[in-house]
Amino acid sequence: MASKKYYAIITAGGSGRRMHSAVPKQFLDLDGKPILLRTIELFTSLDLPLEIVLVLPPSHIEEWKKFYNEHDLLFSHRIVPGGLTRFHSVRSALEVIPDGAVVAVHDGVRPIVPRTLLKELLTYKIDDECSGVIPVVSVVESMRKKVYDENGAAVSTKPAVREDYMLVQTPQVFDSTRLKKAYKKPYSPTFTDDATVMESSGYKFDTIEGSKFNLKITTPEDLKFAKVLLPLI
Repeated sequence: MASKKYYAIITAGGSGRRMHSAVPKQFLDLDGKPILLRTIELFTSLDLPLEIVLVLPPSHIEEWKKFYNEHDLLFSHRIVPGGLTRFHSVRSALEVIPDGAVVAVHDGVRPIVPRTLLKELLTYKIDDECSGVIPVVSVVESMRKKVYDENGAAVSTKPAVREDYMLVQTPQVFDSTRLKKAYKKPYSPTFTDDATVMESSGYKFDTIEGSKFNLKITTPEDLKFAKVLLPLI
C-alpha cells in the first residue's frame, strides 16, 4: 500500500500596505529571518513526507530565488505564480498537486503555529464522511454587530452573542481530490478561505481547537507580538 503524500500550499501574496512598509509583509524580518522562511520551516521540520508549494506574486519570484540561493537553503519546494485573488492563487497551486493526497493551505504570514497543532491537522482522519479539518478559536471579547441603513452605511451597532461565533485560522487541511473539484467552481467574493469553497460544493469538514499563538502578521503591532511569541513554540 502506497504511503500517504502530504503537500503544503503556502500563500505569500500580501503587500506591505497595512504594515506601512515598502517591503511585502511576508519578507519582513522576524528575529533574523523573513516571516515567510519561518513559516516554511514549520512544515519542513515535521517528520512527514511533505512537499512545499509556494505561491508568490510574479513580481517577487526572482527576489525569492535570489534569497534562497544566497542563503544556501536546502529544502525542496515548487514555486507557483499567484493570481488575482487568494482563490485564484490556490487554484493555480492545486494544479501541481496530485489526487489522493493530503493538502494543507496556509497563510505565509502565520509563522508561529505550534507544531503539535500542525501535526494534528495534517494527520487528522479524512474519510468518506469528512473531507478535511480547519482550526478555530473561540471569541473572548464582547462583540457588537454593525447596523446598516438602506444605502449601506453603518449607522449604529447592536450586541452580538460571541458564543455564536468562531475565529478561523490556517492551515486548513483537505483531501486533495475533493479540494481540487471544489476549486473548479467560478470565483465568488464569498470565498474567504478554503473552507467556504468546500462548503459551496457540499463537502463536510471538521473543526478542531486552534491556537492563540497562531498569529496572522498583518500590522506593525502583530510583528512586535510575534517576536515575543516566537520562542514559546
